[in-house]
Amino acid sequence: MTETGPMSRLSPRALVVAKAIVIGITIGLGAANVWPILLLRLGMPMASVVEIIFLALYVWWAQGGGPPRSWAPIRKESFRRLTLSSAGWAWSLLAAIAFAATIHAAITVLFRLVPFPAAAFHAGYDFSFISDPQMQRVAILVSAVSAGICEEIGFRGYMQRPIEKQLPIPAAIFISGLLFTLLHLTKDWSTAGMVPIVFGAGLLLGALAWASESLIPCMIGHTLMDIGLFGYWWTQIAGTFSQRPIFEVGVDMWFLAQSAALVVSLTVTLAAIVKLSHLRAQRSSRRPALVHGSTSLS
Repeated sequence: MTETGPMSRLSPRALVVAKAIVIGITIGLGAANVWPILLLRLGMPMASVVEIIFLALYVWWAQGGGPPRSWAPIRKESFRRLTLSSAGWAWSLLAAIAFAATIHAAITVLFRLVPFPAAAFHAGYDFSFISDPQMQRVAILVSAVSAGICEEIGFRGYMQRPIEKQLPIPAAIFISGLLFTLLHLTKDWSTAGMVPIVFGAGLLLGALAWASESLIPCMIGHTLMDIGLFGYWWTQIAGTFSQRPIFEVGVDMWFLAQSAALVVSLTVTLAAIVKLSHLRAQRSSRRPALVHGSTSLS
């Protein structure tokens, strides 16, 4: 009997892409949602200890450890297990730091153009149930690390890497960035102005993952970004953005400096990614021709 379901009507290439999207979302968001459950059930500091152990095991498994052994080559491929050179590390760290600065500069400029919806940004991120201020800061750090690791493994690893082998690289980056954006639209803070910033973040992280051939720079950049997002913009433990839009107060020196910071940080991020792509090309030119086996998710 011939299958007539929706999946059977997809071409082999489209089937791999569809599977990569489903698997990437499942592996990334499934792991990312462990931390909120632990935090609410166990409280601090026990939740952070358990989460750190979980993340260590998760990374070990995602890069090819543990069962099923038949999937180990696919997991290694999806994790992008490249050992970075000293130059690779330098440019990757620069890209990661500049990326985080770019996103925060973009959010700041956005809310100098339109009013900052503080209540919408704070919704769902109330850490007041953690009474100790020090434990609140630890929870912010663990939240950022958890999201940075899990989402990068899911979106830039298990989703984007298989798609790169089926479609042109820009298309693979676009798809992972688009899915990354769509799955954040459920948040109250995902206003119309924030959507292009989230999409831009997804594109930059996707380009960084491809250019560096490693998820580590993306994890670092994502974590640095989320430390600021959790600590300042969302939980508002580190303060609340209070600057007024320029249509109320006019263009001031702060706005000019914030706009300049956005341009500079974005330029540095893109320059670092371009440099990493050049290093990637140099590595590829030194590699012997390889006959690749089947490592797709088909």
